[in-house]
Amino acid sequence: MDRLGSRCPLPGYSRPSVLICFLILATSFLMYPMLRTLSLQLHSAITGSYISGTHSIVFVNCPNEQIARDIARGILDKKLAASVNILPKTSSLFLWKGEIEEATEVLLVGASF
Repeated sequence: MDRLGSRCPLPGYSRPSVLICFLILATSFLMYPMLRTLSLQLHSAITGSYISGTHSIVFVNCPNEQIARDIARGILDKKLAASVNILPKTSSLFLWKGEIEEATEVLLVGASF
């Protein structure tokens, strides 16, 4: 009596176990980026920390250009961002103590990688 696994496959057909292994490997390879992103987001949500290797953009309003330059240099010195752009004379409208206020500020845009 022949065992199920001892039969020779037909010529041109591979064993089902090889096909299953290939499918598992291909699926794992294709799903890796999505699983990595989800795991980083989950870790960040649980711990409340930033994970290096993810992309971020930060917008910071500063009262004048000198303060903006000082903050930008500090960010770049500590390698917290790849670049920082300083955009002069940004008009801001905001609520402050129940009143609508208006101010001219300098906007920093920082990008990390």
